[in-house]
Amino acid sequence: MLIKRICFAIMALSILLCAGCGFKLQGSYSIPEQLRTLHLTSQDEYSELTRLVRERLRLHSISLVDESDETPTLNILRDSLDRSTLSLYPTGNVAEYELTYHVTFAVSLPEGEAQTFEVDIQRDYLDDPRTALAKSREMELLLKEMRIQAADQMIQTLASIEIN
Repeated sequence: MLIKRICFAIMALSILLCAGCGFKLQGSYSIPEQLRTLHLTSQDEYSELTRLVRERLRLHSISLVDESDETPTLNILRDSLDRSTLSLYPTGNVAEYELTYHVTFAVSLPEGEAQTFEVDIQRDYLDDPRTALAKSREMELLLKEMRIQAADQMIQTLASIEIN
């Protein structure tokens, strides 16, 4: 009987500590009520990034609607992949690149100015010319992973917007 009470007390204390410290599961964001309905625009409506953002918005129960004067707008302005050399082989060929995926987006509220945000994701990429086919596939996978991370950061930014 005493053991049951001790176990119950430990469980209750654990729950209170987790609730009191502000613990949240990763990926669970509280989006402001004014942003629960959005209009999503992009220069390329069928791009991989736009598709991922649309998917993430639906996962967080954000309704996507047509453009109107009362609806906030999420506008993906541009995304780009930059590549810079990190190291060289003794022969002078590039051995390693740094990939930077850059996304610029804006959030426009109905009666306010558009707020512009930027997301940068960086990865290192080893390049071996002897395995060109495998490296091109690896590059595709890295780019997809970077886009997923950028879409997640965009949702996280939406959750952090302060609305007056």
